[in-house]
Amino acid sequence: MMNIIFLGPPGAGKGTQSQIVSQRLSIPQISTGDMLRAAVSQKTPTGLKAKAYMDAGELVPDEIIIDLVRERVDEDDCRNGFILDGFPRTVAQARALGQLRPIHAVINLDVPDEVLVKRLSGRRVCPVCGAPYHVDRLKGATTCQVDGTPLVQRADDRAETVLSRLKVYHEKTAPLVAYYEEQGLLRSIGGGLSLEEISEEILKTLEAMA
Repeated sequence: MMNIIFLGPPGAGKGTQSQIVSQRLSIPQISTGDMLRAAVSQKTPTGLKAKAYMDAGELVPDEIIIDLVRERVDEDDCRNGFILDGFPRTVAQARALGQLRPIHAVINLDVPDEVLVKRLSGRRVCPVCGAPYHVDRLKGATTCQVDGTPLVQRADDRAETVLSRLKVYHEKTAPLVAYYEEQGLLRSIGGGLSLEEISEEILKTLEAMA
């Protein structure tokens, strides 16, 4: 049994890597965003509380997010462990999580800010079919290879927005690195490797910690 947390700044590849590890270890990947949307659509009591805040344009309070996590990790598919992607975001959330379930490993994807800005600000997407692209591979092309639609840059991927998101991450979430490091649970993986190399490095690290 292994309960795992993935940490890392926006664009570090947490979602991709946690999905790969989830499949390899046969334990569920839990994204707080997906969990929140599911609870709202299923109209669970906690989901309805969260919806009231979301409809008002307010942040969902920690206690509601913690209740959602508690409900999710109590489900049968989490009996052999789980991977949390996007939670906890603060030390306060981490402390509350530790009272729900023991955490066995924390994987920190360590990618320099300048690499993330280049990676995220270079993303383009087709507004019609949603196909993703990156300027490094487009070789000057500006239209979708599927339907010829002009590609667009999402507002979240503009350089100034990326820098703002990274600033928030460093202020709010980066202290988690120190928190889990003190507990001896944190292992940092450099983000300069290929996707496959990072996956293998993560799996070797988890095997050593099991």
